[in-house]
Amino acid sequence: MDKYKVLIGLEMHCEISETNTKVFSSAENSYKDEPNSNVRPVDLGFPGTLPVVNKEAVKKALMASIILNCKQPEFIYFERKNYYYPDLPKGFQITQETKPAPVGIYGELEYECNGEMKKARINNIHLEEDAASTDHYSRYSTIDYNRAGVPLLELVTYPDFRSADEAVAFLETMRRIYQYAGISEADSRKGQVRCDVNVSIMDKDLDETKEENWGTKVEIKNVNSFSGVRDAINYEIERQIEAKENGTYDEMEQQTRRWDEASMTTIYMRGKVDAIDYKYFVEPNIPKFKLAESWVEEIRKSIPVLANERKHTYIEEYGLSNYDATILVKEKSISDFYEETIKLGADPKTSSNWMTTVILGHLNKYELEIKDIYLTPEYLVELINLVEKGDISSKQSKEVFYKILEDKKSPSEIVKSLGMKQIGDEDTLRPMIVKIIEEHLDLIEEYRKGRNVFDFFVGQVMKQTRGQANPSLTAKIIKEEIDKR
Repeated sequence: MDKYKVLIGLEMHCEISETNTKVFSSAENSYKDEPNSNVRPVDLGFPGTLPVVNKEAVKKALMASIILNCKQPEFIYFERKNYYYPDLPKGFQITQETKPAPVGIYGELEYECNGEMKKARINNIHLEEDAASTDHYSRYSTIDYNRAGVPLLELVTYPDFRSADEAVAFLETMRRIYQYAGISEADSRKGQVRCDVNVSIMDKDLDETKEENWGTKVEIKNVNSFSGVRDAINYEIERQIEAKENGTYDEMEQQTRRWDEASMTTIYMRGKVDAIDYKYFVEPNIPKFKLAESWVEEIRKSIPVLANERKHTYIEEYGLSNYDATILVKEKSISDFYEETIKLGADPKTSSNWMTTVILGHLNKYELEIKDIYLTPEYLVELINLVEKGDISSKQSKEVFYKILEDKKSPSEIVKSLGMKQIGDEDTLRPMIVKIIEEHLDLIEEYRKGRNVFDFFVGQVMKQTRGQANPSLTAKIIKEEIDKR
């Protein structure tokens, strides 16, 4: 690898899920498990049907364009991209090409990778309709038109990534942008995010700014997870290096491959020329319309606080580490939950510790989302307050947390039902501790000789109080009573 450098470009497809209807039809835009339950004649390409542009989808697309520092066009056009696929019922896709300009061109995005800030250039971002989805079996295929016509954003980068880590870090940043801006859930489990990856290698000492020095581009189609993107890139890099080393690289044609999860390899699909003739022409059934500057400005002002801004607040105002802040903003639902606890008065660091260790540990272990568990920001704040007031110990609070999830009751109800409330009254604890010490005066001399008997006294107190004695107050009184003797 030291002899070569890698050039990686991405084409990220993300469904816009935050609209009521599809991009050109009145069918509901929502994920449905039941196939072909979310369709209209337009989605099926019936003759005589006409597309009608969803204004909200255009708004979401323009918002993404603005966030990515792209240039917006004067007019919005849609075009026909003519090619036949079984999952495109019309035989063409309504999309946008660079001429006329799509919703955004020539942008850039800063992202963080392994603690270092990087920058990627955006060639364009455009709005189009998604195709139906097909499942292939040994003797037949099935087709589901629920996805046909769902608004889809395609983001095309320049080959600015030099490793799989950089590519995945960029994709994760984009996923957060889509989620935080309310553009998409960007849930790969629902098929809302897919990615095409372009990989080539070149000799390290050549000038990468000159395209003639670039190696043979290999496109890997429709990778459905970020872990798949990472594995596909790393495999393809090794495959191309091997071709370089054995002298067959220069004979390799530009090609399209697919990522096979089972074998963890890329598999040849077809050769690919530099420019496929899709016979683009302006969609005749959708008139062009001029973008009002006032509307673009209105969209710009409506962009909510994004993940990177929240992260800055967590570090600069709440005093969190870069590591903890990064974990908290990774998923919008987690960040929203955390922010709500702060609004309810929780200490930012204490709340962060709960979120990044106990709560996320539980969610990751059982592959759950925070909405799946019986815990609210109000309950977390209540639990934190019980510890801070000395009603329960830190150790007990973990037990209460899991009982909340199991019994679906509030922290106070759990503490009451288990008889957990700590004894934090010195007038109650001191006579008890004095009696225990008086019964074991022989251990005082052992203590003065350096033997650790302190834990014995603590254990006796906890035994008598069934673990309800306040640990710090117990330790304080024991030390005072031993020192008196």
